[in-house]
Amino acid sequence: MWHQKGEKGRIWIGRIPFRSDLLESMQQFAVSENIKCARVEIIGAVEKAVISYYNQDSRVYEDIEFDQHLEIVSCLGNLSLRDGEPAVHLHVTLGDSEGGLKGGHLQKGTRVFAGEFVIEEVIGPDLQREHDSETDLPLWRKT
Repeated sequence: MWHQKGEKGRIWIGRIPFRSDLLESMQQFAVSENIKCARVEIIGAVEKAVISYYNQDSRVYEDIEFDQHLEIVSCLGNLSLRDGEPAVHLHVTLGDSEGGLKGGHLQKGTRVFAGEFVIEEVIGPDLQREHDSETDLPLWRKT
């Protein structure tokens, strides 16, 4: 098992703008605050969503679109660097009006109705995403 040690840095809490793109808003915030490594949590609701599933056989992300109002039951992920720039990686669980759940990798096209976030910066690790030949995914480079 590979790991690095880090320490808590800055902490941000905030609201995500109404009808903004969830992933793009978080990406813009990370760039504006120069966040290089962090843990991310989001709750709220969306008017529509785009998530994806990584097909391990074909090694491609398969998008799933929902044109309906959904609750963000949980949205967790991290921030690290990819090609020297902050990159947001989020997984989301969405709840429908009947209590059903849908989940996957958050993609652009998810429109926020209401959203609140907590970002906890991690100081120390130099986490860079790069292509991993075993999985064909952009994973943290082992240093």
